[in-house]
Amino acid sequence: MDQQTIQQQTACFHCGEQCDKEPVIAHGKSFCCEGCKMVYEILNDSGLCDYYTISKNPGASRRVAVRKDKFGFLNDEKIMQSLISFRDATQTHVTLYLPQMHCSSCLWLLENLHRLQPAILSSKVNFTRKEATVVFDHRRVTLKDVADLLTSIGYEPYISFNDMKKTKPVINKSKIYKLGVAGFCFANIMLLSFPEYLGINAAEENLVQTFRWLNVLLSLPVFFFSASEFYTSAWKSLKHKFLNIDAPIVLAVWVTFGRSLYEVISGTGSGYFDSMTGIVFFMLIGRILQDKTYEQLSFERDYTSYFPVAVTKIFNGKESTVSLPDIKLNDTLLIHHEELIPADGILTRGRAYIDYSFVTGESMPVRKEMGEIVYAGGKQTGSNIEILVIKEVAQSYLTKLWNREEFQKDKAGTQLSFVHLLSRYFTWIVFAVASVSALYWSVIDPVKIWPSVTAVLIIACPCALLLSNTFTNGNILRILGRNKFYLRNAQIIEEIGKIDQVVFDKTGTLTTGAGSDIIFIGEPLSLKQKKMVAALASQSTHPASKAIAVLLGGGSKCKIEDFSEIPGYGVEALVDGTAVVIGSQRLVSGKTQQDEKTSVYVAIDHKVSGRFVFKNHYRNNIGELIDSLKDHYGLAVLSGDNDSEAATLANMFGEHAQLYFQQKPEDKLQRIKQLQQQGKKVMMLGDGLNDAGALKQADVGIAVSDASNNFTPASDAIVDAAALPKLQQFIKLCIINKRIVLSSFIVSILYNIVGIFFAVQGTLSPMIAAILMPASSLSILLITFGSSSFVAWKMKLLK
Repeated sequence: MDQQTIQQQTACFHCGEQCDKEPVIAHGKSFCCEGCKMVYEILNDSGLCDYYTISKNPGASRRVAVRKDKFGFLNDEKIMQSLISFRDATQTHVTLYLPQMHCSSCLWLLENLHRLQPAILSSKVNFTRKEATVVFDHRRVTLKDVADLLTSIGYEPYISFNDMKKTKPVINKSKIYKLGVAGFCFANIMLLSFPEYLGINAAEENLVQTFRWLNVLLSLPVFFFSASEFYTSAWKSLKHKFLNIDAPIVLAVWVTFGRSLYEVISGTGSGYFDSMTGIVFFMLIGRILQDKTYEQLSFERDYTSYFPVAVTKIFNGKESTVSLPDIKLNDTLLIHHEELIPADGILTRGRAYIDYSFVTGESMPVRKEMGEIVYAGGKQTGSNIEILVIKEVAQSYLTKLWNREEFQKDKAGTQLSFVHLLSRYFTWIVFAVASVSALYWSVIDPVKIWPSVTAVLIIACPCALLLSNTFTNGNILRILGRNKFYLRNAQIIEEIGKIDQVVFDKTGTLTTGAGSDIIFIGEPLSLKQKKMVAALASQSTHPASKAIAVLLGGGSKCKIEDFSEIPGYGVEALVDGTAVVIGSQRLVSGKTQQDEKTSVYVAIDHKVSGRFVFKNHYRNNIGELIDSLKDHYGLAVLSGDNDSEAATLANMFGEHAQLYFQQKPEDKLQRIKQLQQQGKKVMMLGDGLNDAGALKQADVGIAVSDASNNFTPASDAIVDAAALPKLQQFIKLCIINKRIVLSSFIVSILYNIVGIFFAVQGTLSPMIAAILMPASSLSILLITFGSSSFVAWKMKLLK
């Protein structure tokens, strides 16, 4: 066996990728291609080479040239209006998604676009969302020009059909305002209460009353405005006949406020306004921390997020741009290289090599000849083709697949958080203690009934439980986010902690979406033979031939005569006078291939030399991940591909793993259901539309996304492909999350026991309440942040 590889030593100064044997040399620097050199020269001419000093090799590869006039559709007024967020007589504001953005150099360059194009007035980057908001003078430059400029420096905007439909997000800052009000009032009430805590001279009685009434005024905005967040949640749960954790919080706030107001009006005390405002303040901090972690990502995505905004239509021999909603039956569409097919159609011109991995999971492109049907969702990987539309976008196979009822339904039996279940018991225990206290004092001293009952409800508020949950979840979400594992909401942390079965898609999940490992099996080829095979392979547009040409060092200057391509079989020619044939075994040897391995056979001078075998390229460290999961979870693979990789996967996953091949989207969905019917808690990892139903049905659905404009279907979580090997650590951290919450809850119970000891006696003073409530909250913060951060550090998820 002889495995052919390319030796690459020199890294490109712009993008860092390895250069070919003959790198492009310019300005004393090496570049992998003319595209990277061009970007460097653009930046150099504009005095922006600081871009390269902030980060090493910060650019994106420019090996694949962008089609000229790719953004011509942005000249269409209708399309442009659907994309821009603001426009007046002089300027236009637009937000563009730039998936190539990845480091501080990118941020610096994108915020200095005005130095490349003076008509760009400003550009602000949202690094987390990989978006840039560009403000430009539309009298001097068009939106298309802005897109072309970004593309020329390596930040091609990704504009999808979904961008035309979606409404612009409205940033909800109400929680921030509520937190600000609560924080201001809490701090000032504490300040005004200090003299009373420490004992005030009886001669200053008027000052005492003044401070008390000031506290009443300061508490009103918190009671009516800041706490409304909890009123809404509690009311919704009660309407559904469920007592969630916000219900006892609301009760505690009301009782505290009512008791405090009574004391101030009657002159019997200063009340517990500090405790009431403190409860609301700390609760809001936890909620905001949790919300901020995952508000940046979109988990509700459909096929339109992947579709282009417009395509090229041919009418009477002329090309024009048409938006997807305007594609009609019998329209002729021109589909360019690497462009997605937006509607089902019949191939009328050209030879198609359609990559259906997004829809079916099949890793190798499918060859289509004129007259055959091509389906929406496939990507053309060869040269330009023309198709005759036979179904409009809304009626295409892809749209129907996505809109299937079983793909849309919510998961059944969604479990409530254990915190809500604990809060139920906690609430009833508190009511029981208050009732017993009331009965006791009704016999001993009826005067103390009201003080003891209200004091119990105040001090035994389950806010510590909610705080421990929200702050722990918030920190765990933050840690996971920093490791490029993004969860839809905090509840998913608990669901991940329960899983006992992990199911993987193969293509695009276990394997990389681009490239294959190619080995040559047969008699070793001489250097001259390699050059001849490479020269012939470079003449073909088939993806397998292209890959072989790259593997063997690209097309050489061999003389090619009598070239012939046999559709569906391969190519043959005289190369430097020697007969060379590459293609299927039937073409090369006249025999039928016995296995299902993707292979390209080679014959030189009428003698079969061997074959190139294409194997999926598995992600780095994926073997170590599987090894770490084997002993703890049931494992399964659901692949839309054939079983050519069965032996490799069986060796990787072990004898107990379940391996299924040639699985259609509905088959994957049924497999997940079967596992759940066996009592399994299932985590599913996939990357394409063919996984959408399974991701939806699984207890935890995780979309695997490469750092590009890849499609990520609706899911519970999104993980960057580079972070996938850390999955075992992510699961372990989610399991530990529950332990941390319970530990901090036990600490808060101890505080409650101390507080209730005083409360049931009817002697709870504002001084004790003022000490216990903040001390409890602060200790919860220290325990949750400290413990979760320490555990993450031990797992090497935090530096």
